[in-house]
Amino acid sequence: MPTQEQVLTALRKVMDPDLHRDIVTLGFVRDLKIDQGKVSFSVVLTTPACPVKDRLKEESEQAVRAIPGVDQVTVDMRSDVRPAPPPPGLNLVPGVRNIVPVGSGKGGVGKSTVSANLAVALAKSGARVGLMDADVYGPSIPTILGITELPTPGTKGIRPVVAHGVKVISSGFFMKPGQAVIWRGPMLGKLIDQFLSDVEWGELDYLVIDLPPGTGDVQLTLCQRVPLTGAVIVSTPQDVALTVAQKALDMFRQLRCPILGIIENMSYFICPHCGERENIFDTGGAERAAAEWGVPLLGRIPLATGIRIASDSGRPIILDEPDSSSARAFLEISQNLAAQISIQNMKETAEPALKISF
Repeated sequence: MPTQEQVLTALRKVMDPDLHRDIVTLGFVRDLKIDQGKVSFSVVLTTPACPVKDRLKEESEQAVRAIPGVDQVTVDMRSDVRPAPPPPGLNLVPGVRNIVPVGSGKGGVGKSTVSANLAVALAKSGARVGLMDADVYGPSIPTILGITELPTPGTKGIRPVVAHGVKVISSGFFMKPGQAVIWRGPMLGKLIDQFLSDVEWGELDYLVIDLPPGTGDVQLTLCQRVPLTGAVIVSTPQDVALTVAQKALDMFRQLRCPILGIIENMSYFICPHCGERENIFDTGGAERAAAEWGVPLLGRIPLATGIRIASDSGRPIILDEPDSSSARAFLEISQNLAAQISIQNMKETAEPALKISF
């Protein structure tokens, strides 16, 4: 009969490509059971959006099957999203494991479209996701997600609207169509506080926050009130947009918020008639900026009519055209983002294998 030591030794050869450690050291191996020649165990990943989930399962099966005396291997793939360790002095949002603001230096770069599609993509992977529309001056999340109903009173606060598997709150729910928001900083701060503390988010793996452009009161309030796992910066490829995006990045760094990565939106255009690629806003700018700033490039999103049509119709392209190149770009970026969150949260932690039985 194979032994516990043999199984764990074999599994130590299986490496997580993002965390650069083996799955035993990382504490991914759980519920190991050995019954004669039958071996079963769970591999508990740090996110359901893991892009190498199938690869890790196959490598784990192969590693254990190579042990003499093993006749059958059963691997159960699960996930348990790790919470971000809170810095001292900041209060957690109860039940929310990771808070990820999506910012930009300037408007018009598609930040809200990116936020909505990333939230839906993470929810599709099986994660519990919330989306806070903190762009008070131009709330567009309800339109992009096709939300027509309003939040309702809960037992302890406001119950968010659920759209496409995502819990959503937006200032747009509380304003008349076309109504301008003319608020000073303290009012903006109070709204953000209410969205964080008075909304019944429940248990969330990720709370994505769509920020207004710039480096103003909303960003300051958010960074000072709650622990942020890390920020995502959205920019278009041209130099003028990247120059302004650097200011947003610098703001987060000054406020000691990690940068999870950059997303290049409107990266290129593919002509639907001839298939020729046109770099309307230049190309490669975000990649060069990521290298210069020392942060990951999470991916590129094309400039596509389908994204605009899907957003205007209230059904994000990740759902409306799931096989399109645009949807695949959002899916890949969501996986890369989830991986960066795991890397951030696993820097100082590792657990031994648990619940081993025979």
